[in-house]
Amino acid sequence: MNLDDYADLHADLGSNAKALLRASWNEAARVLSRSGLETYLRGAQALHALGRGPDPVTNFIQEAPGVAREIGEDVLADLVQAALSMSSKTSGAVIALMLATAPLAARRLGDAELFRAYLSFLDQLLAQAPRGVRPLLEQLEPLLGQLTLGGLRRWALWGAQAHRVDFAAQERYFSLASPDALSVLQQERKGTLFIDVQRRIGMYLRALWGRDFFMRPTSTDYEAREGGRPFIENWTIHLADAYDDWHGISGLEQYRAAAAHAAAHLVYTRQPLSAEALTPLQMAVISVVEDARVEQLAIRAFPGLGPLWRRLHQTTPGHAATAGGWLNRIARALLDPDYRDDAPLIARARLLFAERCAGLDSNEVSWDIGVALAHDLSRLGVNYHPRNDVLDAPYRDDNRFVWEFAEAADFASAAPWQEQQLIKHVSLMEFVNEVDVETAGDDAQEIWVLGSELYDDDGTTWNAREGREPAAEPRHYPEWDYQIQLERPSWCTLLEKRVKPGDPADIEAIVARHKPLVSRLKFLIEALQPQGMQRLRKQEDGDEIDLNAAVRAMIDLRSGQMPDPRINIRHLRKVRDIAVLLLIDLSESTNDKVAGSDSSVLQLAREAAALLADAMDKIGDPFALHGFASDGRHEIEYFRFKDFDESYGELPQARLAAMQSGKSTRMGTAIRHATGELVRCPQQKKLLLVLTDGEPADVDVRDPQYLRLDAKKAVEDAARSGVSTFCLNLDPQADQYVSRIFGANRYLVLDQVERLPERLPQLYMSLTR
Repeated sequence: MNLDDYADLHADLGSNAKALLRASWNEAARVLSRSGLETYLRGAQALHALGRGPDPVTNFIQEAPGVAREIGEDVLADLVQAALSMSSKTSGAVIALMLATAPLAARRLGDAELFRAYLSFLDQLLAQAPRGVRPLLEQLEPLLGQLTLGGLRRWALWGAQAHRVDFAAQERYFSLASPDALSVLQQERKGTLFIDVQRRIGMYLRALWGRDFFMRPTSTDYEAREGGRPFIENWTIHLADAYDDWHGISGLEQYRAAAAHAAAHLVYTRQPLSAEALTPLQMAVISVVEDARVEQLAIRAFPGLGPLWRRLHQTTPGHAATAGGWLNRIARALLDPDYRDDAPLIARARLLFAERCAGLDSNEVSWDIGVALAHDLSRLGVNYHPRNDVLDAPYRDDNRFVWEFAEAADFASAAPWQEQQLIKHVSLMEFVNEVDVETAGDDAQEIWVLGSELYDDDGTTWNAREGREPAAEPRHYPEWDYQIQLERPSWCTLLEKRVKPGDPADIEAIVARHKPLVSRLKFLIEALQPQGMQRLRKQEDGDEIDLNAAVRAMIDLRSGQMPDPRINIRHLRKVRDIAVLLLIDLSESTNDKVAGSDSSVLQLAREAAALLADAMDKIGDPFALHGFASDGRHEIEYFRFKDFDESYGELPQARLAAMQSGKSTRMGTAIRHATGELVRCPQQKKLLLVLTDGEPADVDVRDPQYLRLDAKKAVEDAARSGVSTFCLNLDPQADQYVSRIFGANRYLVLDQVERLPERLPQLYMSLTR
């Protein structure tokens, strides 16, 4: 996406703002979508029209991409709106400071909704204590390092009320320069903040179940100090934004317990429970039994989770005989075998659960046991109050995830526990006599497979006419994380895809259009073609005697002259033992037009690949043409235009003619897959040529160094496997990163992109001479 395409949105900005915008554009384009970029530019335009000086505009241009990288681009509109609404209440300097500290707030809050609540809090504070906003923003890093958003709000509003008419004291309070500010800060300070342990908890869950879980902080202590219960919504685990130590148990341990419990629900819940015709008491008891079911399954796989969860149950047999008391006693009894409680109801709960222990894979167990225990509780005359009768264990979630309500039907239908597609292998008679559904697509309930080809009247097969090649099995590859200095195992999923053939005449037209270049390359090709067995004359040591040289040497000897001792012939076998794979970057950016040309980068890459393939085919080197694009780590697409075992004929040319681009550039995984292809080749020398127009990037990666260093690790692994790599980069700014990835003298930055069809074949010949 070119900044010049949006000239109407930044034409009115000052020269300094325009220069900063151009310098920040590459970073913004990496983290923002096309609509996000428009919001970004319109925001800068609106702040410029505000007339509060250049600082708000420049700070927004510089810091907005960082905010989007942390919590998403949707909040940029809210950030601009907050700045505009503040303009009537404070100075441009305070607005600029708010924009400058926005990335810090986004990073510490870690959630878009919490960031919006933070902007609302600033607006409220401006109305109550406008002189305190500037010092608060100046002290934002230490404040958010110790307080949740709710704690920050209570701390600030206390100072605003206490020093409502004393402006000097108000400034000292918000600057953390007064004793009462530090005292209230200590009172509101939480033990462990979610944002400080989020990465550790994510790695903890990944180590247990070998998969990722989405986690977000939630703040329900906006008015009170009590944090909200964890919950699961839209397959995301929502945890409290902070935990205080509880009965000697650290906040980190509580986070581990809460995250592991919620993850157990996601892993072991196959279908939702129906809430139809159930009373609130029945639902509460079923929820307690369902918690025990998923925890028991998790403990079977990971016994160490048992002690972690048991420490957080502090219920005793003498607990109050309310509905909440009974629920807490049942919860502990089903989890802790050492818990002693002689109440008949507790003994019955343990007995029912033990009888069904062999069938815990289905949550129908929870429904049956819960209904029976709820009936027993009703007979005891217990009244259930949902607001008061809650579980004491702070790590248990509210179980909204396990229930299916009428209004959640659409969400439930999209869950992964729905019916799987069935593939049936049938006979010819079954296939012919059954009526197919013409509108069925990839989501068909059944797919029928015939064991042999079925021919139509015209002699063509149904597969050739209408069939599609079956999708290849996904391949999983590790990815290097430079921050932990370890590889994430099976982190990326690569999907091989065959290209639907185009018109091979397009490739022939490319070769014909570059006929002068092909003629110039002809002599280089002839020089590189293997000559078979060569006879090298005038050798001191060799395989046979050169009679002519021997006669001349004898004549010199008889005439008293020093004879030439080089009278042998050596037989030298001249062969080229090399395999080459051209890996083409097919990201969305290759659709951009080349400056001063009507051709796109993709068109030039196709022409260069066609000319290179023509040259390699004439030389006789085995070669392959592959491409790649990505849309996150779970969808890295790999395209094969020509494989090593294919001749360069009409079919590979047709695939090359149909080459298309889109999505992003996760280069490391593609290099690992291409390396595997080259390693299987019998040739002694193996060369991987990478053709790209930019640095590695993807939609799910915010850190620009992450994929660069992963690609560097992939190149190093390829070298250890005996594969040489070389990169031809079309990005004029590539010198900043390409040498770090591929190494010195292992890359070429092509400033004149329009010369790509000429330079690529020449580069190949110089590398393989």
